[in-house]
Amino acid sequence: MKKAIAIADRLSLPALKLLAALNVLFFLSFLAVLLLAAGKARAETPACVGTDLTASLQKDDPAAYSKIEAEAAATPNGRGLLWKLEKPGEKPSYLFGTMHMTDPRVVTLPAAAQKAFDAADTVVIETTEVLDQKKMMATLAGEPDLMMFTDNTTLSSLLSPADKAAVDKALEARGIPLASVAKMKPWILSAMVATPACELARKAGGAPVLDVKLAEDAKAGGKRLEGLETAADQLRAMASLPLAFHMQGLVDTLKLGDRMNDINETMISLYLRGDIGMIWPLFRAVLPDEADDPAGYAAFEEAMVTSRNKVMATNAAPILAGGNVFIAVGALHLPGPEGLVELLRKAGYTVTAVSS
Repeated sequence: MKKAIAIADRLSLPALKLLAALNVLFFLSFLAVLLLAAGKARAETPACVGTDLTASLQKDDPAAYSKIEAEAAATPNGRGLLWKLEKPGEKPSYLFGTMHMTDPRVVTLPAAAQKAFDAADTVVIETTEVLDQKKMMATLAGEPDLMMFTDNTTLSSLLSPADKAAVDKALEARGIPLASVAKMKPWILSAMVATPACELARKAGGAPVLDVKLAEDAKAGGKRLEGLETAADQLRAMASLPLAFHMQGLVDTLKLGDRMNDINETMISLYLRGDIGMIWPLFRAVLPDEADDPAGYAAFEEAMVTSRNKVMATNAAPILAGGNVFIAVGALHLPGPEGLVELLRKAGYTVTAVSS
């Protein structure tokens, strides 16, 4: 596993969780760009860079890669982005896994998904609040502590001198003075700095993430548009995790710097292949043993994925009853024994993967 460990030197578990959060917390990725809108404008969109770590691992350590493939294969419903939902008495509906990104490779729907979307009467995304910024910000104004420290706490007060110096340096390199975000909760700042420069520039320039594009296309096509959560629901899930976890994740993410590009490219590559069940097995395999944190990962998965899956499945039920629905949510919500695919099966649906 020496080659795998060499790759592991480039990664950290808290940083991986936070990048994953961008892809299971639709609102957070959107909010990060909104908060940066008043920052430095870019004259042009920087080129996207990054290396797919699966290719490196497969070449350098085929045995380790085979173990990852075996674990992914054992993950229930770990393969596929588009799923057909069927129940007697209802028109078939579809469940599609997204990435909350503007990358052209992601935003272009596979042919089968595009066909299902075009034919749908109703389109459902995680939260529709992102389409109305005034309403969204008014909602969050009612719970300011989800985004900001409302007491005497500041980010600096939670950092050791060494970590504060590292954070100061990393933020300055991004054109973000620490003083300007001193009262911001760490998970908001983490979203800002974990997003690749090219992705951030596209979003700031108005390019929609896949979920927003689907919502906008649905509205333009006269389709009914529904959401499964609120912005506050999503941020409450993130806020439920220990502050120490978020602070460590912020520091580790900033220290990784441009190496986050490799993690991002790896997730995109796995997504495009439909290998959603391979994402966590791969990242766990290339992490140093001492960096792994089973308890921390379990808490993250429960708060950010499992609990929200149950809410989504419950809220989707009355919408699906109308038939001919296209549901689009973050792909990491689909696989696993408590993923949306399995929860919808338990709700009485025949759920079948659809080839792209």
